Amino acid sequence: MTPVVFVVALLMLALITQAGVMAVQRIYPARGEMIEVAGATLNVVDVGPRDAPGPPVVLIHGASSNLEAMRKPLGDMLAARHRVIMIDRPGHGWSTRARNDDSTPAIQGGMIEEALEKLGVGPVILVVHSWAGALGARMALDFPRRVAGLVMLAPVAYPWPGGVGWINDVVTTPVIGPALAYTITLPFGFLMAQHGARNVFLPQTVPENFIGDTATPLLLRPREFLANARDLVTLKAAVKEQAPRYSQIEAPTVVISGEVDKTVSTNIHSRPFAAAVPRARLIVLPGVGHMVQNAAPDLVMREIDVMMGQIEGRTAAAAN
Repeated sequence: MTPVVFVVALLMLALITQAGVMAVQRIYPARGEMIEVAGATLNVVDVGPRDAPGPPVVLIHGASSNLEAMRKPLGDMLAARHRVIMIDRPGHGWSTRARNDDSTPAIQGGMIEEALEKLGVGPVILVVHSWAGALGARMALDFPRRVAGLVMLAPVAYPWPGGVGWINDVVTTPVIGPALAYTITLPFGFLMAQHGARNVFLPQTVPENFIGDTATPLLLRPREFLANARDLVTLKAAVKEQAPRYSQIEAPTVVISGEVDKTVSTNIHSRPFAAAVPRARLIVLPGVGHMVQNAAPDLVMREIDVMMGQIEGRTAAAAN
């Protein structure tokens, strides 16, 4: 391939990518309220009865996804009886962030804390999945008055052997990474989306219309793909730094993980985390993989309700 042909091919791919971005954003428009915080604009969806008893439930998604992955089925089920707040993490879905380097659980947790403060929300039950497990743990440490209860779903909490996939390493490389993100990521990503979903759901099957129902193609936009990759490549160092503090978490905590999770090892993350946190309880689901909120939404909702009842009981006792 001559240099001229190569350049023309890149330009064509860049044009295809921009057209694809416009199409994806029309298909999956923003559905929440935009809240300005330091360094980011966060997309927040606030549903369910505002006057529901007990603290609001805040749902935070993991890597390679957005708040729609927490809405179906868990968020919709919870919203029948509780106030439910779902947030696109900074740089994901319809949330933006000023700097890709704002990728750590500590920084993003601070942004989410500021958004909740602007919403006028008091203590919450924080429900976090996968990557956001590290964020939930960090918020429980940094903002103990905010986190009345912590529900960890297949959480990342500790360093692990190995990396986070070659594509994330390449995409976070200066010059080369952005060049790839703005040319080939979107067209090739469409071809790989269903395969990626199958892998993360194993051994369960992918729900019908999962890719569309969860607005997963938004991930393939260059700015989000770059942000997601940065979140992943910096996560191991972040959990290594915060893990020694887990014994200081005061919030009542339940950890729910799949016994055969091949994405985030239950033995590496959930078991030691539950052992380290004073008020934690571990539930391991036999035959279940990484997407526990899809595999067992009724169980997750029951555990949230139990935690809410315990919190309300302690609040009433303290008032008397």
